[in-house]
Amino acid sequence: MTRLLFAGTIFSSAFLLFLVQPLISKQILPWFGGSAAVWATCMVFFQVMLFLGYAYSDWVARHLPPRRQMLLHVILLAVSLITLPIVAASSWKPAGAEDPMVRILLLLFATIGLPYFLLSTTGPLVQTWVTRTLADARVYRYFSLSNLASLIALVCYPFVIEPHAPILLQARAWSVVYGLFALLCAGSALYFASHAGPVSSASAVPDDSGESAAAPKAQAAAPRVRDYLLWISLSALGSWLLVAVTNHITQNIAAIPFLWLLPLTIYLFTFILCFESDRWYSRPVFLLPTAAAMAVCAYGLQDINISVNIKLAVPMYVIGLFFFCMFLHGELSRMRPAPRYLTRFYLMVSLGGALGGIAVGLVAPNVLPAYYELGIGLVVVGLLGVIVLRSRRLVAAAAFCVAVLCGYFLVLQISGDFKDARRIDRSFYGSLRTVDKTYFDASRNVRELYHGAIRHGEQYLTPEMRAEPTTYYGRDSGIGVAIAHTRVPQKKVGLIGLGAGTLAVYGEPGDVYRFYEINPQVIDIAQSEFSFLRDSKAKVDTVLGDARLALEKEPPQNFDVLAVDAFSGDSIPVHLITREAMDVYLRHMHPQGVIAFHVTNKFLLLAPVVQRLAADRGLESVLIEDEGVGTTEHSTDWVLVARDKSVLQKAAIQDVATTIKPIPGLEVWTDDFNNLFDVLK
Repeated sequence: MTRLLFAGTIFSSAFLLFLVQPLISKQILPWFGGSAAVWATCMVFFQVMLFLGYAYSDWVARHLPPRRQMLLHVILLAVSLITLPIVAASSWKPAGAEDPMVRILLLLFATIGLPYFLLSTTGPLVQTWVTRTLADARVYRYFSLSNLASLIALVCYPFVIEPHAPILLQARAWSVVYGLFALLCAGSALYFASHAGPVSSASAVPDDSGESAAAPKAQAAAPRVRDYLLWISLSALGSWLLVAVTNHITQNIAAIPFLWLLPLTIYLFTFILCFESDRWYSRPVFLLPTAAAMAVCAYGLQDINISVNIKLAVPMYVIGLFFFCMFLHGELSRMRPAPRYLTRFYLMVSLGGALGGIAVGLVAPNVLPAYYELGIGLVVVGLLGVIVLRSRRLVAAAAFCVAVLCGYFLVLQISGDFKDARRIDRSFYGSLRTVDKTYFDASRNVRELYHGAIRHGEQYLTPEMRAEPTTYYGRDSGIGVAIAHTRVPQKKVGLIGLGAGTLAVYGEPGDVYRFYEINPQVIDIAQSEFSFLRDSKAKVDTVLGDARLALEKEPPQNFDVLAVDAFSGDSIPVHLITREAMDVYLRHMHPQGVIAFHVTNKFLLLAPVVQRLAADRGLESVLIEDEGVGTTEHSTDWVLVARDKSVLQKAAIQDVATTIKPIPGLEVWTDDFNNLFDVLK
């Protein structure tokens, strides 16, 4: 029963720890534009709080006697219950121009800070209690158990919890389970205080491997400074590569929903294997495939043919991450100390995880002009391999050669980017790049804007063609038809998503075009690199900030057309395509106005979602598909929604309208209930 009590406490803490991450992230995601960078910033907070929790565990285990440990921890658990339920206050919603990173971090600290901190302390602290109360405790297997619980929570949320429970219910249910965890943890603390043996009795080195005597043993000697630095470095690089690979495959290869789940699963799975038993990581078995994976992945970063091949690139980098993390976590497991030093070991591991996350999540977007952190990480892994494998000179020399090769490919990647690009920018919201593409026929020369792997607009370079609408916004596209055939003159047009500002070309004298854009760098590029905005005959306004939040605060705009153009990029801002969002849009529409949803997407069927939203509010909807033949050469899908049925029955619209094929069982999306799995192609 005692083992079950300790195991249950560790399992429940790790399960809640990883369950709260997507739960709280989903609460605040709509407030900051639905960007994938919100998740990256949350990851930094989680890793830093994990480090603080491990630091607390290390200090308590080394400086306080059992009864004082119990008393302090039980008091903190009781205080944390006062902060429940974990619901983010609406006062944290951004006003528009403030730094989103700082605001997100402060919001998370105020909302889940103390409960998350205490959950973070549980693994290492309870494991020290195990070593002082149970004989022959294979303590490092509890670390593997905690990672298994984290993996289960990670998989359960999108498949089991999110589709069936609203956000408020999720937060309250989590808070109830946290209360049960607090009771388990308090019970473990009380048992420890009553049955703890002296620290010296825990200094023996148990065989955690459960394997033969040939398996590596935990070090009985006290850790040295060199050991601390290696623990930090191995952990930091694992975290670094996790975030870097996630950024690369979701931003530069494929904007597939939930793709971020795969690298995190691989990361946790390698922790589970390496700390469950020594039999899973064998250095001779993993060194060669790890080196090969490093070289192949580094090469792929500078080869455009690999980046655009989703079926090749995604598996390649996911498999590569598995070998990288098996090497890093396997070597980390080989260096684990005696149980009496385990809190210090976990402290260094958490510090490394936090440093790796901070480097990629916070520093890289403000220092690197594009996504170069993965290439840099591969070089550093090779150099770290030289240090870890220094006792085997030939192997260490080979590791150095791999590092040099990865560095060569990194140089090629950077030089290739800057050779073709006019401008490269990086921020919290992603990497932006403008490129001039030239053809034998000079009249076809264009300037393109890319956000990661997604093209967000282009403009002809010849003066006589630069006022021609391009890409997804041609005159035969849904938005082109909507603007041309709504009431005239002096239209008022709202546009969610600026891109290159292409839609401004439709403006006529007396019109007002009002763009809503969350990324200030996009506004700067649209104004400096493209001429759509300044050449427009209409009055053009730009509003900085999340469109839905801005529209919620503004008085009714009386739009004749509102273009919602935010669903073809790196991540889907679901909060812009829900029942609550539709109500916001309708408040700003003229009675005969048209809301145009741009639903062109390689991976999602969004037209049925819009159709269900429209029907839910008694609105009419039609789909306009344009192949772009002879015009923009871009295939586009737009769904037009209107209150007045006659607006969509005009001959010009009906002649090109297509029936939307519904998805059986698809429910109306709301802020609480929306599931991208339902609409995957």
